[in-house]
Amino acid sequence: MTVALPRLTPGQETTLLDLARRAVAARLQSRPAPLLENPSPRLLAPQGAFVSLHLGRALRGCVGVVMPVRPLATTVTECAAAAATEDPRFDPLGTSDLERVTIEISALDPPFRIADPSRLILGTHGLMVTMGRRRGLLLPQVAVGQGWNVSTFLEETCLKAGLPPDAWTQGAMVEAFSAQVFAEPERPAH
Repeated sequence: MTVALPRLTPGQETTLLDLARRAVAARLQSRPAPLLENPSPRLLAPQGAFVSLHLGRALRGCVGVVMPVRPLATTVTECAAAAATEDPRFDPLGTSDLERVTIEISALDPPFRIADPSRLILGTHGLMVTMGRRRGLLLPQVAVGQGWNVSTFLEETCLKAGLPPDAWTQGAMVEAFSAQVFAEPERPAH
């Protein structure tokens, strides 16, 4: 297992949620992406992240980067804008959706290979299953939200990769990661 990155403070979480909202608004209004003025060093540290957009309780877009290749603030800005308009599972958000959308950010710790699935902790670990060019990823909060056990979480991650549900027992690489998950208060969907 890897060591978790330093946790974000509540103030840094608020800053990132505000940045993500401004990034979504900028994308929907065809304006340049927002920048942070005087960001803390923690927000400039490379870190993977996913930004999920919800209307009510329904997922409306989710885009992320697993590996820590860019500063966290940059990753959040880019992923928030992409979640609003580029998630192929959904039509792009409209400007009328901006006031109703709720933003959730998952700041990821680096993934680590896991050989013994019994070591997975539901609600703490997300999963990534890779075989060849196929990869599926589910965030830690998904298993809890769906009421899954470890086996179902593994199977669903395989299915997300377009693999058979038992691919995790057939040589697929299984990696886990933890995440610091935080969100805006839920907004009315109507």
